[in-house]
Amino acid sequence: QVQLVESGGGLVQPGVSLRLSCVASGSIWSIQAVGWYRQRSGEQRELVASVADGGNAHYADNVKGRFTISRDKPRKTWYLEMNSLKAESTAVYYCSAALRTESDPMHLSDYWGQGTQDTASS
Repeated sequence: QVQLVESGGGLVQPGVSLRLSCVASGSIWSIQAVGWYRQRSGEQRELVASVADGGNAHYADNVKGRFTISRDKPRKTWYLEMNSLKAESTAVYYCSAALRTESDPMHLSDYWGQGTQDTASS
């Protein structure tokens, strides 16, 4: 099985920074792309940032310049550095990966973490 586990969420004041981490484990053949999504209360899940192998990072317009996605490929870990948090940043954040498993390396599948709640509130 493949598992994605997020960490780093919490309650912070607006204006501060927070870093989320996601670690992938299990029978992974290769990871093609990783990303972060969020779901605010009453809204649909939306893409925050993503990066694919050999590609540039992509960001939602409302986080450009404040959020940074990075990846440690050997550790199968990726991060979302969130600076200048705003109250509207409050959401459940999910990490995702498009990857191939050892049992089926020809098939690319999407996997999700369980989500971590991040709240920016004074």
